[in-house]
Amino acid sequence: MGFRMGIVGLPNVGKSTLFNALTRTAAAQAANFPFCTIEPNVGDVAVPDDRLEKLAAIAGSKQIIPTRMTFVDIAGLVRGASKGEGLGNQFLANIRECDAIAHVLRCFEDGDITHVEGRIDPVADAETIETELMLSDLESIERRLANLARKIKGGDKEAGDQVRLLKLAQTALEEGKPARTVAVAEDDLRNWRLLQLLTSKPVLYVCNVEEACAADGNSQSARVAEMAKVQGAGVVVISARIEEEISQLAADEAEMFLGEMGLEEAGLDRLIRAGYQLLGLQTYFTVGPKEARAWTISKGTLAPQAAGVIHGDFEKGFIRAETVAYADYIAGKGEAGAKEAGKFRVEGKSYEVKDGDVLHFLFSG
Repeated sequence: MGFRMGIVGLPNVGKSTLFNALTRTAAAQAANFPFCTIEPNVGDVAVPDDRLEKLAAIAGSKQIIPTRMTFVDIAGLVRGASKGEGLGNQFLANIRECDAIAHVLRCFEDGDITHVEGRIDPVADAETIETELMLSDLESIERRLANLARKIKGGDKEAGDQVRLLKLAQTALEEGKPARTVAVAEDDLRNWRLLQLLTSKPVLYVCNVEEACAADGNSQSARVAEMAKVQGAGVVVISARIEEEISQLAADEAEMFLGEMGLEEAGLDRLIRAGYQLLGLQTYFTVGPKEARAWTISKGTLAPQAAGVIHGDFEKGFIRAETVAYADYIAGKGEAGAKEAGKFRVEGKSYEVKDGDVLHFLFSG
């Protein structure tokens, strides 16, 4: 499993430029006018992880297969989108299918690129988008509550649970708070996610700054960072133009270019790491002569469920997991060396997989 991140924001904030750079494609037309993105563009990118290449080198793996992350470039929203303004609700629906929202905010000055509201204020822009998503959620909740009323009269328990959760969200939204601020009991989490409320999605603010500020940000991105801290949201500073240039260079040239710009890594790496942290994700590896492969799971995932990410039969017939921590695999120069050092372990169904674990699953077919 990777994860699916929707890229949202007002028109002309750099969403499509960032999408083009991240996916190394020209699928999304980047142009200086609103709504240049007519359909949501979807791009899969490999999640960069230096550990994978080191594992493959030791194991002599013929193929390296990183885990994937999906970006969805969603057309620019405008004030009134929840009531059909601009391109309206069709794009709000695309957000429901995403695990998280990367909210791109314009934190750069450029007289040649118009701002849809005629000013540069990323915090106000964030509030505009959040308001539209909240209004859309309220409308959706009211509609669903009306439809569920009939089922409640028939004694449908599942409908009763839905109504209870919808009303929790409704109360928060009416108080001007997004649904993600609602404290949901562990037993209700699955049903809560199924509601697919727009404002229940974790948010990562992406501050698009001018090239000169890519390393340290600027006063506008600092304001966004303060807002994100209050909200408990993620934040990352990126120059979409720099990312676009990097995406067209060979690996060695890209590294040199980053150094010249005073950057240690590409924005893609920072964005994915921030996204992983936001969603509580981690990576484990399977390594052998045929391939070295990375797999994404949630923190706290038990061994059988981690095995199920590879194939459902692995989870159903799970017997045990043989595992070596990444650092121990590297130190032992492979599984044999890790065994000699006493670092090879056999774990059962209750084992909680750790980030970087090198795993081999045994299962009954």
